Amino acid sequence: MSSFPTHYWHRLDDGRVQCDVCPRACKLKNGQQGLCFVRACENDQVVLTTYGRSSGFCIDPIEKKPLNHFLPGTPVLSFGTAGCNLACKFCQNWDMSKSREIDILADAASPEMIARKARELKCRSVAFTYNDPVIFLEYADDTAIACHEQGIKTVAVTAGYISADKPREQFFSHIDAANVDLKAFSEDFYHKLTGGHLQVVLDTLLYLKQETDVWFELTTLMIPGKNDSEKEINEMTQWVVEHLGPDVPMHFSAFHPDWKMLDVPPTPLSTLMRARETAMNNGVHYAYIGNAHDWRGDSTWCHNCGKLLIQRDWYELEDWNLTPNSGCSACGVLCAGLFEAEPGHWGSHRQPVRINYYDSDVIS
Repeated sequence: MSSFPTHYWHRLDDGRVQCDVCPRACKLKNGQQGLCFVRACENDQVVLTTYGRSSGFCIDPIEKKPLNHFLPGTPVLSFGTAGCNLACKFCQNWDMSKSREIDILADAASPEMIARKARELKCRSVAFTYNDPVIFLEYADDTAIACHEQGIKTVAVTAGYISADKPREQFFSHIDAANVDLKAFSEDFYHKLTGGHLQVVLDTLLYLKQETDVWFELTTLMIPGKNDSEKEINEMTQWVVEHLGPDVPMHFSAFHPDWKMLDVPPTPLSTLMRARETAMNNGVHYAYIGNAHDWRGDSTWCHNCGKLLIQRDWYELEDWNLTPNSGCSACGVLCAGLFEAEPGHWGSHRQPVRINYYDSDVIS
């Protein structure tokens, strides 16, 4: 493990240093780690302790991120590190995001290695995922730059919990697409179940919409009795349409008992269907069901005439009724997103990849 210098921190009058990457503003003495686990104080400065280290690489379908309107059917090289800057009691990736063991970081890879391997494996994009890339900002940013030099696009799967201004600007400056977890639409939920604050995430979404060209989609994990009320979904989807626009896709995903919420039952399909219907009734053009088998809820439909545009069965693409310019083949109305004339054919399979098995310039 090597330590990588960072920029977003400052010294305090009491001798500690404060990390400024996210709103947690962790105040650290030498030898201490932030809540995220991967940013630490060494020699009176904040360093990133996981630069160039990954919990593993895997080729996924882009729809698994989930992104349904960004190069459908194409493979994405996915990786994460360890740690997280939120403390979600319902975390579905707790083995990595809650890890306090560097030993899980089995794969070592420089940004240039990742970009080259993505190109060799014919991946159209690289995704920073599994845990939140905000906490490994410098590694993600350098990798994104290297990917763009190879003609590879970049994807961030994030909770959007990042400080405004410079950290947020740098993080998204080389990102092509993002899926942002809008975990709920109440401050009480964020405070009690994630240790964060709703407004920070809303500000990130407004920033993405108003000040960037990043294509982004939203995901809400529907937790029974916690964030699945008709009132909350109604307010959330109305806010999205009013402030982000009707073309931002929304994914409503099924919760399964995990981490510290083993006593909460799985999400019924009926809850996801109701949330999707509420979203569409409030003007959301593209609403989806996730982590549950419902091809209608997985598929993309023309918001103008109702034509089936992209039929999905889990992550398999079937019918494709988009014109070469991304219009509906029936009425011609454009479908928002980044599409090519033909879809990719990666399918639903996942392919683990050991980057350092292929290259010799491995970070030690």
